[in-house]
Amino acid sequence: MISHSLFRTKKLTDMGKGCITATKYFLFLFNLLFFIFGALILGFGLWMLLDNQSFIAVLQEASTSLKVCSYILIGVGSLTMVMGFLGCLGAIYELRCVLGLYFTCLLLILIAQVVAGALIYFQRDVLKTEMSNIMNKVIVDYTGQNRTTDVAWDYIQRTIKCCGWTGPGNWSENTVIRNSSQPLYPCSCRNSSQPGVDVKNGGFCESLSTDLPVYSTGCASSAEKWLLSNGGVILGVCVGVAVIELLGMILSLCLCRSVHQEEYTKVPKY
Repeated sequence: MISHSLFRTKKLTDMGKGCITATKYFLFLFNLLFFIFGALILGFGLWMLLDNQSFIAVLQEASTSLKVCSYILIGVGSLTMVMGFLGCLGAIYELRCVLGLYFTCLLLILIAQVVAGALIYFQRDVLKTEMSNIMNKVIVDYTGQNRTTDVAWDYIQRTIKCCGWTGPGNWSENTVIRNSSQPLYPCSCRNSSQPGVDVKNGGFCESLSTDLPVYSTGCASSAEKWLLSNGGVILGVCVGVAVIELLGMILSLCLCRSVHQEEYTKVPKY
């Protein structure tokens, strides 16, 4: 009877150790993915800061808030990579203090993400108005002289096949066009489906008539269509990130509770 009880106790102990080992390696794998995810965020922040031929470049030149956002992304990406490293360290060497710190940081990040998402949702009309003001300012100040914003805006209009923010009428407020005695339009707005000679990719082109050969759709509607068509993917990514963070919190908490004392001797000394 005693031997049977000891055998059962040993079996339960082995099962417990097996669960702890599985949790430890699952948490290590999770943090490896978390480290890679942080590297992607860091790379995206650097792209926002350094890229000069995209929609982001136009917004960044016209508004300092986006530049601040890129620095925030770089900081978040770096912090996520550090957290991934700490999580791997705490999982492999079963350090309760590191696991507790990791759990706390993940909880704070998850709360910050929920708050940021709520602010974006409830302030969407304000953000839309600010975006419109920024883009109108870019159009008014456009000179076609190969500035960063000019090159990026030309690239956007050629690629998306749009003209202006809400429509071609936005260009009537442009300083160069208003001060010109000739009917001008931005060359990147030219509708490629209409007959005519090839024109340059940027700057202003002269029209022979008041009926300008430009795209009739504004870039705002094209951007909204893109967001609507990719909204499911964006939402899925956000939900996936939140689920991964919750999983990491659960695994770190389980492993932290299973570790009864610190074993700093496991940590390699250099």
